[in-house]
Amino acid sequence: MTPLAAAAPVARVLVATALLGWLAACGVDGPPERPEPRPSAGITVTGTAEIGVTGGS
Repeated sequence: MTPLAAAAPVARVLVATALLGWLAACGVDGPPERPEPRPSAGITVTGTAEIGVTGGS
């Protein structure tokens, strides 16, 4: 058995362990929470926007 073939099972175990640890860490701090709404700054923007070719001759 070559050294590379002997290392393959070890690499699989390491990858599986790392993946399991990463998945276990998801959501450790609890469920996601919505941020508090920001107060409005009192600025209002109005207008229109168009996309495409306009005008022409």
